[in-house]
Amino acid sequence: MANLTVKDQTLKPFTLDAKPIIEKYLQKLEIDLSDYTFAANYIWLANSSGFYAIINKCFCLFAITGGELTMLLPPLGKKKYITDAMIRCFEIMNDNNSSPYYARIDYVQESMVEEFVLSTDEAQSMFVMLEHYIVEKKLVDYIYLVDSLIDLRGNSYHTKRTEINKFQKSYPEYKIELLDSTKHKEEILSLFNKWVSDRVRYMPGEEAEHFLEGIYQERTAIKQMLKNYEELSLIGLVIYIDGELKGFTVGEKINDNTASVIIEKTDFEVLGCAQFIFREFSKMLKEHYEITYINVGDDMGFENLRKVKMSYRPFKLVPKYTIYQK
Repeated sequence: MANLTVKDQTLKPFTLDAKPIIEKYLQKLEIDLSDYTFAANYIWLANSSGFYAIINKCFCLFAITGGELTMLLPPLGKKKYITDAMIRCFEIMNDNNSSPYYARIDYVQESMVEEFVLSTDEAQSMFVMLEHYIVEKKLVDYIYLVDSLIDLRGNSYHTKRTEINKFQKSYPEYKIELLDSTKHKEEILSLFNKWVSDRVRYMPGEEAEHFLEGIYQERTAIKQMLKNYEELSLIGLVIYIDGELKGFTVGEKINDNTASVIIEKTDFEVLGCAQFIFREFSKMLKEHYEITYINVGDDMGFENLRKVKMSYRPFKLVPKYTIYQK
């Protein structure tokens, strides 16, 4: 992939070669959002092109879709450099895009929003910033105590324990394996296709159209994940019942204390499988990474997914913001 030049600014392609570069910046930040890893961005960029540049000593990640530039993350760097980097990034997007309407910065952490609108530069006061930009709260990440997901203690987890017990009684011959991106590839893709079919069948009509819009992107992301599984330093599990793959899950470490679940799919018709593999993967993440928290990402705006994630009693909800121009 070639560089993208916007006026006098050169943006480099966001390939696997960018992994050590962005991770150098990520390691200096205290962020537990699931979006702030190389792998999370790389696999979801399968349907568009990613580019990056070091601007004002910050790592700046862009995506181009239909010829229009947006930012997948805010500039990553020291606080004193972020505000000027954001302003410069909007200039770059405006220079490229057909309309200022398309320019935006997604997945902005709360502390970065505060830094942006409460700039220490008197000329860039909160009132001046908010005159030109809109800061909109979007989704939240659901973060849990890993021990809570493993132990499932108390009345609030009674249903989860019951579902897991029923699963183990109904399928005593289940088998769990470490995910192998070569061995399990075709079975994972086959399960995903079945999962899509089942979800649409049981999904409320008003949600189905929105759901199907993202399916192609998710399928492509899974293929990207499997293709570069080892290079992305991912970890995963699969579960077999009677010789058939009925579930898979993949995650990674975000920081010293937190791991994430990037994607998880189970056969919708195997009751208790989702609860069981989630608990077993929580055990694995704790053992492998020695973490305290697990981030399962956001709910993508789906009410059913929100209810499921809330049912696990999150330790905290971490908001994510998008910054637009007025």
